[in-house]
This record gives sequence, structure tokens and C-alpha cells, in this order.
Amino acid sequence: MSAGLAALLDDVAAIARAAAASVDDVAAGASRASVKAAGVIIDDTAVTPRYVQGFRPERELPMIKRIAVGSLRNKILLILPVALVLSELLPWLLNPILMIGGVYLCFEGAEKLWELFSPHAHEEDSPAAAQGPEHEDALVASAIRTDFILSAEIMVISLNEVADEPLLSRALILVFVALAITVGVYGVVALIVKMDDVGLHLATTRDGAAAACGRALLKAMPVVLSVLANVGIAAMLWVGGHILLVGFDELGLSAPYDLVHHLEEDVHEALGGVAAWLTNTAASALLGVLVGAIAVAIMHRWGPKRRH
Repeated sequence: MSAGLAALLDDVAAIARAAAASVDDVAAGASRASVKAAGVIIDDTAVTPRYVQGFRPERELPMIKRIAVGSLRNKILLILPVALVLSELLPWLLNPILMIGGVYLCFEGAEKLWELFSPHAHEEDSPAAAQGPEHEDALVASAIRTDFILSAEIMVISLNEVADEPLLSRALILVFVALAITVGVYGVVALIVKMDDVGLHLATTRDGAAAACGRALLKAMPVVLSVLANVGIAAMLWVGGHILLVGFDELGLSAPYDLVHHLEEDVHEALGGVAAWLTNTAASALLGVLVGAIAVAIMHRWGPKRRH
């Protein structure tokens, strides 16, 4: 009986070691995938704060929570199963689907640019805080739609990074990435949009350096949120353009990608890596503006009318 118990313990230990090795593999794969998608994660963080600007402070965190839940639902319930199935059965279809999302991002970014520069874009706008729950629901839904595209790119990039792993490992890695990225992105967004409340608290309840720091936060946060809103617009154009640039190359239309790649290499040799990255980013954003402008023109001419 003792021999049987010893054999059982050996089996348990072997299973535990195998499980630990699998956990290590999943953690390593998730780490690689997250690093690879870092650029899109930064874009996601920059895009979201503009959706809660102008609302009453007590509505900001509930809105961010709703967007975060929608983002997690996008990643785990919609994107993850489809991405895994397509990667197994129709891997060639992932790129065209991602490119359709890229066109949508270009459209969203170009439409925001049109609203910024059009003389009639904001004539009838009223403050977000003065509008009803329908306006909040519409903005949350718009944020979740935009997040769907960014989340799709994050998940596809992550999937490509661990494509050689077994199906179960790929699924676990993508679930881990989805959870970690959603918590990280929307945790940072919540901190950003509530920093003015922190500043107000410090300015009204503390003295000396703490109060001065609070007043500085109150003055700085409107500027920070405005900058982030503009960064979010640029991010949608950059990410959308980059999706299309890479997607066309994978479909065989390599001339735009090759042109940008050669230009990036020339700049890298002359000015260094940062300038080369900026060159690629600017080229992607320019493509995003061109495609987005076409999409905006089509939608404004033939698409359904949207109340801004």
C-alpha cells in the first residue's frame, strides 16, 4: 500500500511539474505577445479619455467601467474565438478582416479631424454634462466600437507572435493578454481622468506643497486631456494606416510598404532609430488620412446621417 501511495505521489508531482512548465510557457508567450502589441496598447490608452471629457465627475468612472467591460467582452467573447477558429481553418482571412477594421479606424480619425476644422461642426453642440443618458450611451457604444478594432489588432498581433504554440496554449495566452491589457489600459485611463479630482482634493484639504501640487494638477489636467484627445485622433489614423500598409503588402501589393520601408532605412542610417520610427508613423498616418478622407466623403454623401 505504501508503494502504491509513493507511486501516486510521484504521478502527482509529475503532473504538477508539467503544469508548472505549461504555466511558464503561457506566461512567456503572453509576455512576448504583449510587448509586440505595445504600440497599439498605447494608442488604445490615448483614444479612450476623449469619450468621457465634459461629463460630470461622478459619471466618469462608471463610463470607463462600461467601456472596459465592453472591451473585455470584445476580446474574449468575440475576437478570441473567431481569431482561433480562423487561425486553424482560414488563416488567410484574418488579414482582410483586420484591414476592414483599419478602414473604420481611418474613417473615425478623419471624421474627428473634419469636426475639428469644419466651421459648422460644433455650432449646435452642448456640453456633455448637459445632455441626457442617451448621449452617454451613444458615446460608450462608440468607444466600444473603436476599441473593438484596436482590440482586434492587439489580439491578432498577439496570435501571430505565438502561432507555433498548441491551440490550448494559444487560447490561454490570448485570454491572459486580454485580461492584462484591459485592466492595464483602463486602469491608466481611470487615473488620467480622475487626476483633476485628486488635485481638487489636495488643493482644498491640504496646505503648503501638497496644496500647490493640487492647484498645479487642476491647471494641467485640462491641457493633458486635450492633448490626449488629439493624440487619440492621430493614433486612430496611424494605427489604421499601418494596418492597411502591412495588409496590402501581405496581399501582394507591396509597393507602398516597400517605399515606406526603404525610406525608413535611409532615415535610420542618417538620423537614427527614433527618426526612422517617426518616418514610418508619419507615412502610416498620411495613408490613414487619405483613406479616411475618402471614407468620410462617401459616408457624408451616401451614408446614414449621424448627429454629432
